[in-house]
Amino acid sequence: MPKDLPLPISLNTKLLRPGLRLGVGVSGGADSVALLRALHERSVELGLVLHVAHLHHGLRGAEADEDLEFVRALTVGLGLPFHQARVETEREAAGNNESIEEAARRLRYAWFRKLMVETPLDAMATAHTLDDQAETVLGKFLRGAWTEGLSGIYPVVHCGGGEVVRPQLGVTRGEVEGYLKALGQEWREDSSNRDEAYTRNRIRHELLPLLEGWNPRLREHMAQMADVAREEEAWWEIELRRVAPQLLLPGKPVRGGGRAADEGLAIDVTRFAALAPALQRRLLRHGAEKLGCALDFAGTEALRMLAVAGRAGQKRELAEGLRGERTPRELRLTLEAVGGTGGGGGAVIPEYVGTAPGEIVGEAFGVTLNVALAGGQDAGSGLKEARLRNWRAGDRVTLRYSSGPRKVKEVLERLRVTGSDRAVWPVLEVEGQIVWMKGVEVQGEAGLVVRAKDEGSDTGSGSHG
Repeated sequence: MPKDLPLPISLNTKLLRPGLRLGVGVSGGADSVALLRALHERSVELGLVLHVAHLHHGLRGAEADEDLEFVRALTVGLGLPFHQARVETEREAAGNNESIEEAARRLRYAWFRKLMVETPLDAMATAHTLDDQAETVLGKFLRGAWTEGLSGIYPVVHCGGGEVVRPQLGVTRGEVEGYLKALGQEWREDSSNRDEAYTRNRIRHELLPLLEGWNPRLREHMAQMADVAREEEAWWEIELRRVAPQLLLPGKPVRGGGRAADEGLAIDVTRFAALAPALQRRLLRHGAEKLGCALDFAGTEALRMLAVAGRAGQKRELAEGLRGERTPRELRLTLEAVGGTGGGGGAVIPEYVGTAPGEIVGEAFGVTLNVALAGGQDAGSGLKEARLRNWRAGDRVTLRYSSGPRKVKEVLERLRVTGSDRAVWPVLEVEGQIVWMKGVEVQGEAGLVVRAKDEGSDTGSGSHG
């Protein structure tokens, strides 16, 4: 390193290895510019092959255009390969019932995965700092997160095509700006970072400074809390893999031994009562997740008390159609469907079987689907079975702008679908693949286009080959 350059900021080099083809996500802000400069200065020492990636989010007009040109010029000056793309974040957010922040993050990481596969790259580096970690942990705490939420930003995330690494996670924003000033390196300021309509900005500019009046080391302590929470979550994952198969039993017991298969789960209440409360809560939440539900604290405690102190015949009806029922020996968990067209609570939703291409009328869902072949193809290759049904725990769907499948229950969470609405949510399955889901655009079976008529109006939601 030339002697006239200041020492680079401290990076977590354990996340890097010689020969790594590493894309660096650079927005033009101080954090990402500092990460790029620090990695570039140490690239020979660390044996890195660097690429620069800039995503234009279609927001902030001319300011964002200038960010793009700034990053391009910086990249050219460093003699590195440059990759760029543009997305329409506002349109995506509206189409998926997301916030701008959620849509921007989803689109950004989808592009990273695509870039890693097509370039190819082994990993992408993002410029998250210790300050970002503190803001994330505090934001999750305010929303009532469990311990896994307090894990904050992970140093490494494995995703389709490679890894996302955060080597700058132990560096403060003050250190970043000090390093850039010592270099004489300019950076761009994002005007949206001052917009108090965004929760993160209010945490950054109002809440954290206020709390630091009580504890000046609060950011450091929040980051340490995230480290502890991540390690504890890793331990709990191992413990649940060991314990859950012994205590979460499928179906109902039958006379003469064995169990009748159904879609519910059960827990032996005697064995459950002997466990520590922490493990009791973990088991209940794990069981609910297997049924496609997310338990909050109140729901978890209601089920826990039903198991350890309830009487046979008592029931608890919870959000998302989850029901807990106490029998003399077990706590049974089931997901109750709620009729969508006049059926009462607990009504069974039928499945509708048709063909692709073809039309399927799903009266219980109030929807008619027309499955057609894209591009004027004919059906010479034969008809395929199409099944319109309610979603199930474990179902996965690939959204049009994502690079891999996601759990349907997670998609419903992003759509903010809760309660009885969530219990009944239609999907269309063709040969084992979900090619249509209400409310989102799906990347489904190649060559098929699904059009939905919902209560008489054409929604246009469907899969595109």
